[in-house]
Amino acid sequence: MAAHLAHEVMKPRVAGADRLTFARDDTPTERYGPHVQGAGVHHNPTPGPAGGPFVYGHVWVVLGLLARHPAWGVVALPLLARLYVRQKDLSGIAPKYRPVFRTKLEMAVELVRWAVSWLGHLSKPVWVLADGAYAKASFLKPMRTLAVTVVSRLRKDSALWTVPGPRVPHRRGPNRIYGEQRIDLAKRAGQTRGWTTGTFDLYGKPAEKTYKTFVATWRPAGGAIRVVRVDEPKGWVAFFCTDTAATVADILGCVADRFSLEITFRDVKEVVGAGQQQVRFVRASVGAFHVCLWTFAMTEAWAGKRDEKELAGHRSASPWDDESRRPSHADKRRAWRRELLGNEIRAVLRPGVTEHELQAVAERMLNLAA
Repeated sequence: MAAHLAHEVMKPRVAGADRLTFARDDTPTERYGPHVQGAGVHHNPTPGPAGGPFVYGHVWVVLGLLARHPAWGVVALPLLARLYVRQKDLSGIAPKYRPVFRTKLEMAVELVRWAVSWLGHLSKPVWVLADGAYAKASFLKPMRTLAVTVVSRLRKDSALWTVPGPRVPHRRGPNRIYGEQRIDLAKRAGQTRGWTTGTFDLYGKPAEKTYKTFVATWRPAGGAIRVVRVDEPKGWVAFFCTDTAATVADILGCVADRFSLEITFRDVKEVVGAGQQQVRFVRASVGAFHVCLWTFAMTEAWAGKRDEKELAGHRSASPWDDESRRPSHADKRRAWRRELLGNEIRAVLRPGVTEHELQAVAERMLNLAA
């Protein structure tokens, strides 16, 4: 199902792109009741003003394809997900329903490997944007084997090393991968020299950033990486890219584009209703979550070909709304629903329609409206 969606719906959205860019992250969905298989206590990434640090429910490792719209910017189109169940929670699932335990990093590698196998024939470079929690050897080294470029956040205490020098003539053994001198990110950030200021297109608008960049070697990545340190009002932060030829604009742009997956998570839960399905078996939960993901992706793909005024036409009945704002995902869903209802009405208004056809169309329209 996901492969069919990627080929028939998503591939045209990235036909003109220079590379295939995927975003990868995990997100929880709240569930209730002790009999929901696979549910457990997990860290809550968005607790809110009154929320707690933990949430009871499912955690999903999601892979989304990033597509750029000329008016709306980058949109993350979710393709496939995996349900992460803590090892301590597996005992609460009946053996015939119990999945094999896998870490989030293993699931992330599986999702990227699936994307490369199904979309690799497009002969485009594949980039993956991941959160800093996935910047570990068990994820980065398989990505290097797959020739996938990774952009992520770098810990401030990361053990970086210099780039090895030229090979000594007549020296036996393979070439060195890591240099001999340790690089301290904190010390380099404290130095006043080497900082550069540039303007980059981030989050749909130009932003001025002060940064340093250099090439280092890092054992979890299995070789050389491009490091970018950015001076922010709350302190410096560091990012890296496993392609040392990447520019600072590429890296910072990817870091900003990854936020589109967080917006997708919000809309999938609040608008589409992921996690609200009253099912308790593992496979039913996985199926329901994927239906929500694919509904979101297909709605965005349909709306990407429509005029913005067509998608926001219903706002004339809401004088309190701002007609100039770009359409939300809820606007796109309502516009598609109106088109489907309109097609049903126009189909039944043809001459010679029978009473049986009228009744069948009425039932379909009621189902759509409900």
